[in-house]
Parts: sequence; structure tokens; C-alpha cells
Amino acid sequence: MNHWHDEFMADYHRQDILKQAEHIRLEKLSPGSRPYHPGLFERTMFNFANWMISTGKQLRKRYEIPAVNCRKTPTGSFAR
Repeated sequence: MNHWHDEFMADYHRQDILKQAEHIRLEKLSPGSRPYHPGLFERTMFNFANWMISTGKQLRKRYEIPAVNCRKTPTGSFAR
């Protein structure tokens, strides 16, 4: 049997485990390195805020007083 291959693979796995442990240690030191994943509350509030904004825009459009050109004088008299 060739034990050299087994020893080589064991050393390779040991080095891989050490690299993974170092990577985990560095991740714990820098919490800003992980991407931000919002939770259920954050996603709900974001969607609710966007809904409020779109509803407000629709309501503003629906109940907006149209701009009137005040420089025009009426052509006819209302007192007939």
C-alpha cells in the first residue's frame, strides 16, 4: 500500500480546514463584510412605504385642483 497519498490528502484537508477557520474568524471581525439581507419586518415596512407613496401620488392626481388661466377674460356676461 502507498501511504504517501493518504498522508498528502490528510495534510491537504488539514490546510483547508485551517483556511476555513481563518476565513470565519475574519468574517466575525468585520460584520460589514457580509451583504445586507433585510428581514421580514424591514421588507414589510419598505413595501408599505412604497404603497403609501404611490397611493398619495394617485390621490394627489385625483383631487388636484386644475390650474386655471386667470388672464383670460370671460367672453360673455353672466347677467343676461
